Amino acid sequence: MPSATPSPADGRRPATGTEPGAGALLGWLTDPDAPRLCLVTGAAGSGKTALLGWLAAQATRGRRGRGRTERILVPLAGQGAHGVAWTLANRLGVVARTPADLGHALATSEARRTGRTVLLLTDLHAAAEPDAVADLLAGLAETGRIRLVVETRTGTRAPRAARTTVVDLDGDAGPEPLPPAPPPPDLSDPVAVCAADPLVVATGYATATGDDHGGLRDAWLRAGQALCAADGPAGRALVLLAALADAADPRLRPALAELAAPAPWRMRWARHRGDVSPPWPGPVAVLGATAGGPSAGLLLVGDRTGTVRLMRETDATGEGRLAHRVQGRITALAPTADGTVLLLDERGRLHTVRGTAPRPPYLERLTDAVSTTLSRHPGTALAAIAGSVVVGDRLGSVHAFGVTGLHQAAPHSGRVTAVTAVESETPFVCSGGADGTVRLWTPGRAPVPEPLAERRAPVVALHAAPAPGGPLVAVAWADGRVELIPVEGGRRRAFRPGPAVRAVAVTATGALLVGTDESLVCLEPYGS
Repeated sequence: MPSATPSPADGRRPATGTEPGAGALLGWLTDPDAPRLCLVTGAAGSGKTALLGWLAAQATRGRRGRGRTERILVPLAGQGAHGVAWTLANRLGVVARTPADLGHALATSEARRTGRTVLLLTDLHAAAEPDAVADLLAGLAETGRIRLVVETRTGTRAPRAARTTVVDLDGDAGPEPLPPAPPPPDLSDPVAVCAADPLVVATGYATATGDDHGGLRDAWLRAGQALCAADGPAGRALVLLAALADAADPRLRPALAELAAPAPWRMRWARHRGDVSPPWPGPVAVLGATAGGPSAGLLLVGDRTGTVRLMRETDATGEGRLAHRVQGRITALAPTADGTVLLLDERGRLHTVRGTAPRPPYLERLTDAVSTTLSRHPGTALAAIAGSVVVGDRLGSVHAFGVTGLHQAAPHSGRVTAVTAVESETPFVCSGGADGTVRLWTPGRAPVPEPLAERRAPVVALHAAPAPGGPLVAVAWADGRVELIPVEGGRRRAFRPGPAVRAVAVTATGALLVGTDESLVCLEPYGS
């Protein structure tokens, strides 16, 4: 009879009795033409879980010119489809609001991966929603970006894919009762849900659809991926507080704010889809903060249709719309000190929306020259400071067009996804790329060799501004993480709102704005 004896401590040999299955799995892993889904089946006690644990422990090296294979072990016991999707999204560096979003996120991700990724998923039969999880895994097997090894007990429903490899460890092992699933906490108690295992809470909310629990359920499902990644009760309380809609039970906010006191942020305000007081501004595609003059203290919030709204930084009150005639989506905006706003459309072309103050002729000539250049060589990112317009391109270069000439640098490998510029004693440009790096550059000098920040996910948004304690850079990556970084050194603060981040901005007071398809959140740094 096959044994479920754990693998030897050195991890070099599979559990006794599972050696044939181990050989079959290794053969599947090394065959580039093998199906992307492998099912490890067998009766209770046949050694399935131990075999996947042994496989996860094996170090792998890539062939010459290839990266190593990353093996990610994820237990499915007790998990619902939402919890599995959020766990996998966090491990794979993408953002997925729902299980249905995960496959698309993986298929379209630009995340840097140095080798193949294999997911090792144990105990499907013990999941809280085994059928829904099986459907989720079947969809992932068709994306072509990853391979899956799924353990399931004989007689239970397995994921279905066009092509599947089966490793059967079946024997005459006796029945093995499943451990009882941990009960969820009181789902209406904010302190209890923040203290509990977030995957248990996620299963509780996902499977109990008849009660919104004062708004906690809606907020949790909106920000669930971030809640699963947050550190401790205080971190989860901050994320949950930032995700609450205006219709939530008013007693929730003070309770969550008290619990979030140790977190490095204080929430100033948040606006979500469906909010009416004040109204939600719509999906956020781009953000900016006005540079001074009569419009000081206003935010520029652009949506996917090209509409740019004006909002007050203090409380998100609407102040009208920017008058412009750009057709289609705006991918970047850059307010200037004289009140003019520069816009970059989805084709990479420049548009100018003039303010009320007259522009100096040299600035008119500058923007006309940049506009002409981008009509021939489209840009991918845009920023502006006094006397300069900064543009990024798809080849990794940054171009600073100034009244004194053109300066260029090539700090990135691949497309420049965002640029920002800060007017200070030594003006500087900050750029982010699809290569996941954030780099500093003073036009006329060589770029700083070491990146200001670097992660495996592409940079999706960037903004910098002078602040009372020195310049601050806000950066967002495609995996949902946002960081506020003091350029001159100091504490870095991170935040995840849950949904994919589309835009960030730093205000003159040092506050952080985070925009998504369904929310706009304003946070203030707290603590030294």
